[in-house]
Amino acid sequence: MAAVKVSFNSRLRSLLVLALIAGAVVALRLTDIQLLRHDRYLKMAERNRTQILYQTAPRGRIFTADGKAVASNAPSFDLYYLSAGPKDEEYFSRLAQDFAPRLGMDKEKVLEKLRQGAKSGKAVALAENLSPNSVMALKELQLYYPGVYVIEENKRVYPYGTFASHLIGYLGSMEGDEWKNRDLSLDYRLDAKIGKNGLEKKFEKELKGRDGGVFLEVDYRGRVKRVIEDRKWQPGSDLYLTLNSAVQQAAEEGLKNSKTGRGAAVALDPRTGAVLALATAPAFEPGMFVPYSDEPKPKSKRISEYNLAVQGIYPPASTFKIITSIAAIEKGGFNPEKTVFCPGYYDAGSRVFKCWGVHEHDNFFEAMADSCDVYFYTLAAQIGPAAIEKTQQMFQFGKPTGIDLPGEKAGNLYGPTKRARNRSYWFIGDTLNLSIGQGELLVTPIKMAQFAAAVASRGKIWRPYYLDRVVNSQTGKVLQQGKSELLGTVDIKNSTWDLIFKALKKTVEGGTAARVWIKGLDVYGKTGTAQNPHGDDHGWFMAFAARPGEEPSLAVAVFVEFGKGGSSAAGPIAREMIKAYFGLEDKPVRPAAAQEALPAASAQELMGNMQSLQQILFSVNQRQEAQP
Repeated sequence: MAAVKVSFNSRLRSLLVLALIAGAVVALRLTDIQLLRHDRYLKMAERNRTQILYQTAPRGRIFTADGKAVASNAPSFDLYYLSAGPKDEEYFSRLAQDFAPRLGMDKEKVLEKLRQGAKSGKAVALAENLSPNSVMALKELQLYYPGVYVIEENKRVYPYGTFASHLIGYLGSMEGDEWKNRDLSLDYRLDAKIGKNGLEKKFEKELKGRDGGVFLEVDYRGRVKRVIEDRKWQPGSDLYLTLNSAVQQAAEEGLKNSKTGRGAAVALDPRTGAVLALATAPAFEPGMFVPYSDEPKPKSKRISEYNLAVQGIYPPASTFKIITSIAAIEKGGFNPEKTVFCPGYYDAGSRVFKCWGVHEHDNFFEAMADSCDVYFYTLAAQIGPAAIEKTQQMFQFGKPTGIDLPGEKAGNLYGPTKRARNRSYWFIGDTLNLSIGQGELLVTPIKMAQFAAAVASRGKIWRPYYLDRVVNSQTGKVLQQGKSELLGTVDIKNSTWDLIFKALKKTVEGGTAARVWIKGLDVYGKTGTAQNPHGDDHGWFMAFAARPGEEPSLAVAVFVEFGKGGSSAAGPIAREMIKAYFGLEDKPVRPAAAQEALPAASAQELMGNMQSLQQILFSVNQRQEAQP
């Protein structure tokens, strides 16, 4: 009997322990639900009894330095039928009859959606992404049809069309991999529009706002009972760029109206590296990817995302003569007044290299103004290629500029040291080609702008930057500040800079760069015509400018693909950009002393013609025209 009692007590204790453990588990679970994860379960419960009609938040705007909103937002509207309204067939028929023409839809299609909503008891979208032009009439009809609800959203707009399109980028629908790898801290939906290119993509997190929505109460079967709340969105942060809208517009219009409509133009502030213009042609219309549903669709959405300004690599041609000049001056023993006779060609022994004209006796300043190839061939033969290679390295040729844009190309450094590393021979022809910026030397338009800025600032090499600041659009608080960064300096004598400035100014005042001469400004420039074995030659123009007595505040590089000549194709674009920056009205331009052409690799068959009296007279006449 005692044994039975002990066994009973043991079982009772075990049951008690189990009961205590079970009670503790329940208590812990209740604590977790009610306290630790209360908000989570509350939201889950809310979702079980609510339906949300989302409202896309406005993306942050993108402004130029002078305050123009080049990417903004416009209202977009969705039309819903809420099943809490009338459901009889006669009502549906009248509703479809009135709404279908304004939606550009067939009446039966509208009826089908209404019946679907009535059957499911859920809110159903009759039309989405409607323009303001359509919605005014729809809002009026809404007064007569209970259950119809117009929801305002936002769509991206680009008020200035193709303005800086390769920099700003565009939006597109989120795709599978993008959804899988999305930032979970942002409230994306499957049909969300996200940045696909340019600044829209790079600053997606900053530009993306917090969506709002209309919260609907539904029953256990998901049928709409009433509207609970209309929750307002929160807009994204605004970007302020360093772009000067007038300079950018001048660059784009110039490229568009150039001989080929293809090329790039970049303008920098040589004092800081701030990007004042970054244009690539042909441009594209970013708004074509986010049209209203009731507007005509673009015939094609195929565009070129290739940003020639930072990705296109070409020989710099005669603009590189500045490097050759610096190398010769710095090496010592350079006499700028010493002349070189140019008969129109240079005999390198095994090969003859021609000049684009017959320049007779040119000193340094005249040779730069005339862009005389023979002068620079002679200079290069005297100083050797190593000095030229060293000088281009000082200006960081062969390296990317460091601008914070994807896909920037580094170009290609060209010289005997690199050739030796590749176990190749270096010939006299390579030296001559290098001296005038031909051969294997390759640069991007933005590298040429960085180079122009480095010359303008007497040796400061800045990293180009385009972002001035990111600002909270609601509070005005600066969230991110852009800044200039000095990458290096070119350590050469002031007297060398003085000679270069004087030569480039003479080139504008009466040489091949005369197309950018502007009254009341100190303008310095150099043309270039790059050889192209696949078609017409390319045109280059680099320049910088200042008001008299001030340091240069603008540096530009213009490239026209297949433009044939730098003076005629790229020069006028550079001039308009300079005028736009300084706010000048049009002034008559002095006639160019010469239209630079590309030197061919060999011209033995043309030697007789180049030495002819006709060419000599032609050269003399051009020089007379160039006199102020």
